[in-house]
Amino acid sequence: MKLGFIGLGIMGKPMSKNLIKAGHELVVCNNSIEPVNELVAMGAKAALNGAEVAKECDVIITMLPNSPHVKSVALGENGISDTAKPGTILIDMSSIDPVESKIIGGELAKKGIEMLDAPVSGGEPKAIDGTLSIMVGGKKENFDKFYDLLMVMGGSAVYVGDLGAGNIAKLANQIIVAVNIAAASEALTFAQKAGANPELVYQAIRGGLAGSTVLDAKAPMMLDRNFKPGFKIELHIKDLTNALNAGHAISAPVPLTSQVMEMMQVLKADGFEKEDHSSLVKYYEKISNVELEK
Repeated sequence: MKLGFIGLGIMGKPMSKNLIKAGHELVVCNNSIEPVNELVAMGAKAALNGAEVAKECDVIITMLPNSPHVKSVALGENGISDTAKPGTILIDMSSIDPVESKIIGGELAKKGIEMLDAPVSGGEPKAIDGTLSIMVGGKKENFDKFYDLLMVMGGSAVYVGDLGAGNIAKLANQIIVAVNIAAASEALTFAQKAGANPELVYQAIRGGLAGSTVLDAKAPMMLDRNFKPGFKIELHIKDLTNALNAGHAISAPVPLTSQVMEMMQVLKADGFEKEDHSSLVKYYEKISNVELEK
C-alpha cells in the first residue's frame, strides 16, 4: 500500500521505518530534513508539504506535536485538504485535544475526506519495536479496514468510539502514566531518604500490587540517571494541559493531574523540559535534598 506519513520525530520516524519494513511504499514529509533523508535511504519518497503527500496517497498518517500542527497540515495552506481526493483517509496518530479532532474531522468531511484519531502509548521503545498501544476513534468501518495497517505499528489497536474518542482514551492514559511516574518518584526518593537502597526497594515491590509497566519502564531510568527522552516532559505537559482543559469543560475534577502538572512546570522552569518524563524524580530530589543512588 502507498502511504503518506507526515511527522518524523521521536515516534514518527520509527513508526515509518516499520511500515517500510512491512513492504509499504511511503511518501514522507517533515520540517527537518535529516529524518526525511534517513527514510529516503530506505526507499521512501520525500514531499515538501501535506498537499504534495495528498496528491500521491489516499491514506495519510500524521504524527505531530499538538492540535495546531495537525490543523495546519490538514486544513492550512498547502495542506492535505488542498489536493486530497474524496475518499482519502487521514489517520492522525498525534496526541491532541479531542475537541480539535472533531473540528478537523468535520472540516475534512466537507471535502469527502475521512478521519480516524489514533493516538498511541508506549514511547520510543515501543515505536521502535512496533508494539505501541493504539486507541482509535472514528467510523468503525474505517477502523476495521485499516486495523491490519495499524497493527504494523502496534501491539494492540482498540476501537473506542466516534471521532475524538481515541484522544479521550489517550488523555486518560496520560493521566495514569503521569501519576504513576510521580508515585514511583515519591516512593523511591522516600526510600533513599529513609536509608534504604532504592534499587533493592524497587526489586522488592515490582512483583507485587505496586508493580506496573510504568514502574518497570521508568524506575530503572531514574536509578541509572538516564533521562534521554523516550517521551519529553514538555510533551507530557502538553497532554496534561489538554486533559485539564477537557476536564474543566465537562466538570470532571482532575486534582491529581493538576498536581503532577505543577511538578512538571517546576522541571520546565529548571530547564529539564527536553528530558524524559522520568525526570519527575528530580522534583522530589530537589524538595527532599537527596539524590537516588543505586
